[in-house]
Amino acid sequence: MKGESELKKELSLLEATLVGIGNILGAGIYVLMGKAAGLAGNMVWFSFLFAGAAAALSALSYMELSSMYPRAGAEYEFVKRAFGERAGLFIGLLVICYVVITASAIALGFGRYFSSLFGIEYLLGIICLFIFLSFIMVYGIKESARLASIISLIEVTGLLIVIYTGFPYLGTVNYFEAPDLAGVFEASTLIFFAFLGFEDVVRLSQETKEAEKTTPKALLIAIFFTVLLYMCVAVTAVSVLDFRILGLSNVPLADVVAVSLGSDAFVLMSWIALFSTMNTVLVVMLGGSRIVYGMADAGSLPESLSRVHHRYHTPWVAIFGVVCFSALFVLLGDIAVVANISNFMIFIVFFMVNLSLIKLRYTDPDRNRPYKVPLNIGRFPLLPFLGALSAVFLFFQLSLEVIIYGLVISGIALLIALLRTRKKHLSSTY
Repeated sequence: MKGESELKKELSLLEATLVGIGNILGAGIYVLMGKAAGLAGNMVWFSFLFAGAAAALSALSYMELSSMYPRAGAEYEFVKRAFGERAGLFIGLLVICYVVITASAIALGFGRYFSSLFGIEYLLGIICLFIFLSFIMVYGIKESARLASIISLIEVTGLLIVIYTGFPYLGTVNYFEAPDLAGVFEASTLIFFAFLGFEDVVRLSQETKEAEKTTPKALLIAIFFTVLLYMCVAVTAVSVLDFRILGLSNVPLADVVAVSLGSDAFVLMSWIALFSTMNTVLVVMLGGSRIVYGMADAGSLPESLSRVHHRYHTPWVAIFGVVCFSALFVLLGDIAVVANISNFMIFIVFFMVNLSLIKLRYTDPDRNRPYKVPLNIGRFPLLPFLGALSAVFLFFQLSLEVIIYGLVISGIALLIALLRTRKKHLSSTY
């Protein structure tokens, strides 16, 4: 009798790589290209390179940990194994926070493009988006992968249009000009979440042929391709429009193509950005609602969040909870601030994931590791150590305002984790 894993080993290197590119390539660049250029100047290409390298370091840690715990609950399980239930639950809650707040940042981008197309207040556009997506998520989505693939193709097409329109302008500016070096790394911090999505590639390991070799290759190729594409867009954007003008734009990529191809191209790019941002918000909130549902079903969150709609069989309470949480952060209005609040959570999560790998090398050395991060000194893994350092470095590029917001939210998450684990402990005692 064949095991489950044998039946699922269907993905080749090419297929796994394409899935990786589709998952990593989100709408972040459509939303934050302008803000990033305003911070980093013409060196914004380097900001994308640095952020991509930092993401790749943590991606390798995810690879090893997922190979150790293939059916585990990702970050929650990794940190729990290394540091206990309380720390694991805290990190699980931060994952929910960064997923939901990322949806808020992308929704703000949707609102800006919506406003530029229809001349309507951007908040009204976001409200319409949330209501529309809420009903879609509750109704249920069959074969959503095909829809996501089509929209991912639209996203790539939009970026290729931007690169194409910029060819005549290449070499017209100094690509090492920046307001200051600090701004270059602030931009890296801001656009870091544009590289998220690699976690899903890792979770496909059980369905990938020779996963121990294929998945790491697919992961690194996908990140490399995405970094290259983002860098080309960044170089093009600052070649066509002065970075100071880009920094003030609410619809940066539409403004870039409008310079070369006129108002019709502006409308086309705005529509592409509208579909891209809508798709990303949908995918992010779907994932967030499933995390909330899974943790509630396991008893880590209130049981009411695990309620399933009797007709559509979807976790409707978790879905509406995620939508309301996202709507709350939209009210801040500033895309850069909201995106960086999300990054605040991401950097803590990545720091703890890398730290978990380092600790488990010593506390659980005999566990089977089908994939092991290269470059080690004895048991000590160098690349996860650099991944943890890069997360700390980017964390300290955040503004004081963002850090205050982040501390309040993470403080609430910590309090919930303490109360829930204490309740579990008391119930198990009695």
